[in-house]
Amino acid sequence: MKNRIVLAAALTAAAVSTVNAASRDYISVVGSSTVYPFATVVAENFGKTTAFKTPKIESTGSGGGLKLFCAGVGVEHPDITNASRRIKSSEVEKCASNGVMDIVEVKVGYDGIVMANAKSAEQIKLTRRDVFLALAKQVPNPKGGEDLVENPYKTWKQVNAALPDMDIEVLGPPPTSGTRDAFVELAMEGGCKTFDFIKAMKKKDKKAYKGICHTIREDGAFIEAGENDNLIVQKLESNPKAIGIFGFSFLDQNSDKVQGSSVDGIAPTFEAIADGSYPVSRPLYFYVKKAHVGKIPGIQEYLAEFTSDKAWGDEGYLVDKGMIPMPNQERNQFAADVKGLNVLKLTK
Repeated sequence: MKNRIVLAAALTAAAVSTVNAASRDYISVVGSSTVYPFATVVAENFGKTTAFKTPKIESTGSGGGLKLFCAGVGVEHPDITNASRRIKSSEVEKCASNGVMDIVEVKVGYDGIVMANAKSAEQIKLTRRDVFLALAKQVPNPKGGEDLVENPYKTWKQVNAALPDMDIEVLGPPPTSGTRDAFVELAMEGGCKTFDFIKAMKKKDKKAYKGICHTIREDGAFIEAGENDNLIVQKLESNPKAIGIFGFSFLDQNSDKVQGSSVDGIAPTFEAIADGSYPVSRPLYFYVKKAHVGKIPGIQEYLAEFTSDKAWGDEGYLVDKGMIPMPNQERNQFAADVKGLNVLKLTK
């Protein structure tokens, strides 16, 4: 019996050793659905212009991608994960607990989160306060006072008399999505803190404040539409009464089908996102597992392609896909970090 146990242990160790020794001849990328189209076009260019295989890009959502990325080092784990928000300190700690110690952070540009509807419908002008009142699980009592009630609003007109008299029906991303994270932080919380008594909670009870501002209603007014933003565009076309939430690049690429709503009087345009005046915009990232560089062929060359002027520059091909480029100084800094494979140091 003892010999069998020893033999089984030896076979297990040999299997693990074989997995670690095995090689993968292509780059594996997971993560954000918003960064996905940008990473895909870089991967295609990379595959066409180098001797390396075209990287495999999967759209798993930012949270889902980071979970896969942080699961360990080795060919069975992805090399890179895309994210439409910055990595959290808790995710860095999770990575470290699984042996993923050295991570290179690359900011690639900026994106706006848009609320859009079909071109065949009336264009809507929203404020962040409207968005919060329409989509939050709990809202200030419409009768006044400083108490919160389960969201009673059924139509946009009930939220704001200037808005259309149509049911609140919003198609948006799931909790694993970086777009969802950024939306609740920038749009929902932006509207939430226009109520002074809720804003005052932030200093007294940050957890309660965040719970109110970031929790989306679950009574059917908000519909989780998955990580496929193209599918949301298709659903908006077939349902002119619905509004969808997705990244600016999808609005830009489908401007013949959908139209963006203005937020706080600012339309979601390339220029407004670039200059920071559009209130619902965020940076985009990807993260690289340094331990895989030199082990998986082509990672450094893929990074060089992504951070080249022809890709992410002011006139680069990613701009044609709807990405908002970083200012030169910021771009140069991240390009230098990529070239030197400088490791991320998060300060709490």
